[in-house]
Amino acid sequence: MASTKLDGKKIRDWDSFHDECQQAFGFPDYYGRNMDAWVDCLSYLRDDDGMTRFKLNENEKLEIVIDGAQIMRERAPDILEEITYCVGGINERYEDYGEKPALQLVLR
Repeated sequence: MASTKLDGKKIRDWDSFHDECQQAFGFPDYYGRNMDAWVDCLSYLRDDDGMTRFKLNENEKLEIVIDGAQIMRERAPDILEEITYCVGGINERYEDYGEKPALQLVLR
């Protein structure tokens, strides 16, 4: 399983969240730095679009580990809630196309 980490201790606001994500996922320079762009980039993990540094196989998942999730929950609960919601939505999108879910969120 592919894996990447976000440092929840560094995430204080939306700007720091998108900084962490751009580095962790390898989003392109033109990444829109909003949740619509985040969802779009992570919706093509099994394609050759180059929206992330990851290219998953048919049944593979990308594990997103948030280290320091409790600190993030205290500082930026809205961001953590939005990540959880969007991961679920992205996985539903994959299932709508007859594919297995592509993301697994791990809070540490």
